[in-house]
Amino acid sequence: MTINIKKCSREDTKILQEISIETFNDTFKDQNSPENMKAYLESAFNLNQLEKELSNVYSQFFLVYFHHEIAGYLKVNTNDAQSEEMGDESLEIERIYVKSHFQKQGLGKYLLNKAIEMAIKRKKKKIWLGVWEKNENAIAFYKKMGFVQTGAHSFDMGDEEQTDFIMVKTLK
Repeated sequence: MTINIKKCSREDTKILQEISIETFNDTFKDQNSPENMKAYLESAFNLNQLEKELSNVYSQFFLVYFHHEIAGYLKVNTNDAQSEEMGDESLEIERIYVKSHFQKQGLGKYLLNKAIEMAIKRKKKKIWLGVWEKNENAIAFYKKMGFVQTGAHSFDMGDEEQTDFIMVKTLK
């Protein structure tokens, strides 16, 4: 099994856009209206927005490759880039997505472990993420990986306000 990871640069913006749209759409299209999906995808994953996120020194994107084919990606945030005020001792996993045909290959765990490794190197005390309350598979995965629900926040999907559980893992 060959897994490689590559930090994204601005030259990767178009690839990042494609994988972002594909994985988000595959994950959530069946539970959301086409109008809300379209609005969210156009807002969150347009090239200008992704370039802005890539240029933020407190955000990092990583592409994961499985047998030399792009399979998913990870976005982490620290400091002011975090989507919630969690303090300087926290690292946020904002996005962790794997293409549907690459799931069950250990890539999600690989990306999660990459984020944990980054947090430890930066001497962070906790790692956290927001996960949609209806995404039962992801919630079960994060619980298995040692995360606990500590709260919730709103997530706007087009014109619908949804709830994301905030899940935290304390690092040693």
